[in-house]
Amino acid sequence: MTPLSFTWRRRRVARYAVVVLGLGLAGSVYAAITGAGESSAATAPTTMQQQIARGQVIFQQTCATCHGLEAQGSNVAPSLIGVGSAAVYFQVSTGRMPLREQAPEADRKPPQLTPAQTLAVAQYIQSLGGGPTIPTPAQVSTSGANVGLGQELFTADCAQCHNFDGAGGALTNGQYAPSLNPSTPTQIYTAMLTGPQAMPVFDDTTITPAEKRDIIAYVINTRNTPNPGGFSLGRVGPVTEGLVAFLGLLFAVVLSAMWITAKHRKTTDE
Repeated sequence: MTPLSFTWRRRRVARYAVVVLGLGLAGSVYAAITGAGESSAATAPTTMQQQIARGQVIFQQTCATCHGLEAQGSNVAPSLIGVGSAAVYFQVSTGRMPLREQAPEADRKPPQLTPAQTLAVAQYIQSLGGGPTIPTPAQVSTSGANVGLGQELFTADCAQCHNFDGAGGALTNGQYAPSLNPSTPTQIYTAMLTGPQAMPVFDDTTITPAEKRDIIAYVINTRNTPNPGGFSLGRVGPVTEGLVAFLGLLFAVVLSAMWITAKHRKTTDE
């Protein structure tokens, strides 16, 4: 064998080795990518199932007494199948549920469950029959929202019960529209989605998601607006302001009459 032919064969073998090595490297990279994808895809359902299972345990410990072990409802509480996670989030995060006692209106209280426990129970109820879901942070963000349009929408759809600034007000049969001052954007959004207690449901066909954000922006803006006139009197409008002015004037008239009478008696006695 000549040196020339030996060199040619060695180069040929080297080329084959490079091709094989390249194919092996490409296969390894592909396997790593697809394996990572499959791993993440498998992890997400597993995590969700774990959260649902945890939510079921918490539900049976704190809610099943009234709503039933399978959330089917009872003679004292309605079925939760199909209400969705948004309704659970609103009721539990505001402390209205679990309910302490039967009353015309469930009062807002410090929540009994942590945020993580609340989300777990919400996901469990969502898994039973679907329904409105908890909005994402982007859905409740007021960035770029139209406060002016939000005021118009709030005045048209909400002010009759919650007053024009969200201070709340009395309704019939012992019910009332609560103040919106302590409510978070997510709580306001989920209340519009689900219509808790005496509140009507404002789904996305009645008030669009963008309009919901406008309403939330108006409520927050009103809440944070200072009072240039001094004492706000709860910001419940001119009726309260007129009543306070009337009572103040009446009190001043009564004091003046008492002072004049006392002075007249003193002059007469002398």
